[in-house]
This record gives sequence, C-alpha cells and structure tokens, in this order.
Amino acid sequence: MASIHIYKSQLAHNFIITKLKKLKYLRVEFEGNLKPFEIPALRGALVDKIGKNHQVFHNHNGNDGFIYRYPLVQYKVIRNQPALLCLDEGVDEIHHFFQKQDWSIDISGRTLTMKVSRLDMKQFNLQAWDKSFYFNIRNWIALSQKSYADYKLIENLAERIRFLETKLIGNILSFAKGVDWHIEKQVEVSITHMNDPKWVSLKNQKVLGFDLDFSSNVFLPNFIGLGKSVSLGYGTVVQKKS
Repeated sequence: MASIHIYKSQLAHNFIITKLKKLKYLRVEFEGNLKPFEIPALRGALVDKIGKNHQVFHNHNGNDGFIYRYPLVQYKVIRNQPALLCLDEGVDEIHHFFQKQDWSIDISGRTLTMKVSRLDMKQFNLQAWDKSFYFNIRNWIALSQKSYADYKLIENLAERIRFLETKLIGNILSFAKGVDWHIEKQVEVSITHMNDPKWVSLKNQKVLGFDLDFSSNVFLPNFIGLGKSVSLGYGTVVQKKS
C-alpha cells in the first residue's frame, strides 16, 4: 500500500498555553549541490568555520555534553542546495559566519563556495487561530525507542493516527517552548494524509520516519523542523494550500 488517506477529521487534541510571540526568522540558501545524507558534514564544516565556542550552532557544551533545547540553527537541503534556518538568537549569531572573509567549506572531497543564492529574513507573529493551516512534514522522526514499541502494539489505523497526532502536538509545544512562545488557544492537529512509514538513517542507525500532511490551528513558519534531529534536516515542515 503506497499511502493512507484519512478523509474524516481525526480526534482533535487540545492543550492550553498563553500569548503572542514575535519570532525572528532567517533562511539562507547557498549555491552548490548537496545531498541530504551530507547534512551532518555541512554542520561539521560550518561549526569548524564559525568556531565551537558558539554553542547555538551545535548545541554541545564544553564537556562534550548535549544541550537539550530546540535548535535555533538548523542545517538543511532545500531545492538540492545547502541551507541554514536561523531563529531568534540564531539570527543574531549568524554574523559569526558572514563576517569571515572566506565562506568556502570542504565537504566530501569538494569545495563549496557558499555563495548566497536566496535570503529570506522576516519577523513572524506566531499565534494560534480559529482557522486551520495546512502543512507537509517529511522524514519526521516522531518516536523514541519506547514510543516505537507502544506504536507497534497499536493495530487499529485510526488509533495509530491519533497516537501520532499526540506526538505531533508534543513537538509543536517543544518548538513553542524553544522559542519562548506561549500559545493562548487550544492546539488542534489532524493528520489528513500519510505515506507508509519508512526507515531512515540517523547516526548510523535505522529509525522510523514519516512523510505526511496535517492541519493545525497553530501557524508554523516554512522549513522549521519538528521531532527529533531537526538540526540535521529531519522533520522539515512546509506550508500547503488548503
């Protein structure tokens, strides 16, 4: 079965948090071809160029420990080109790269000049609405080891959809917390179309990834990541027309 269509709106999941958030947003796309599996090499090369003392670019502290927070700098492939997505503090910190005289980096035995091909800088008023927005999310890593075991035990398709909707809401709340956004309305999510899950590679391991469409009353900016490993391009959200 190639895909699953959900024609009837699923159960809405509701959570309450409070107020409007102004979000600084910068998306930079660079010339040159890059494959999704090369994103970790892109991050490593840019961190070396910028300097490991700037933690927002790698989310590790000086003791090699991981900083558990929503990544404010995310590395992506957009239109087959290397790209950076910066949010809030990440927008302020990106000058550590652009102030370099030489932007070029070496990846997989070749040099990328990192010449800017597209730059999109905005400020969003993030809020929840009384209407729905429509999104696609790709390579969404929704499940931990424990929740994957719980997911496998669910045999009914509608219940699996509701289970994933709950995970998606949790990811939206994690994004909101990470950018200091307190949503003032009930958060509603409905998965409307889902391809069959697939195995994707993450840090030399296979994990379950989802490609699906969903609607929500929460506005999400283009190309932000939801779920696990969003700094490496997983779980990228793109807006769709209704």
